[in-house]
Amino acid sequence: MPLADSFILIPGRTSKQGVGISEGKFQSGYQEEIHALQMTSHDMQRLGIATGDRVRLISEWGSIEVAVVPSKGDELPVGILFIAYGDLSSRLMGGDTHGSGMPTSKGIDVRLEVMGCPTPKTTG
Repeated sequence: MPLADSFILIPGRTSKQGVGISEGKFQSGYQEEIHALQMTSHDMQRLGIATGDRVRLISEWGSIEVAVVPSKGDELPVGILFIAYGDLSSRLMGGDTHGSGMPTSKGIDVRLEVMGCPTPKTTG
């Protein structure tokens, strides 16, 4: 059974994502940005997670599997996760927009399950 822990997820936009959108949403820079979960190095060490390891995030609305990258410096407090807005983050949000047109996306309670290291690349 995977190691599990509770976190608060904060989806949002990143400056790198903004630059990537001008190149196109399907280009590698944009896709890499929206498919990476940022976590503090303290939480990564505590859970035995290395850069690139995959985790499953589960909210009351859905679940995703995503690779972990360390947050820069002290950008995130312990217990907080960040993922850039995109198809993965949307799967963890409810559909109620409260009349704003945008689902509530800040402070999502999630359970994190450690899946393990990435699949090794083969050369051929």
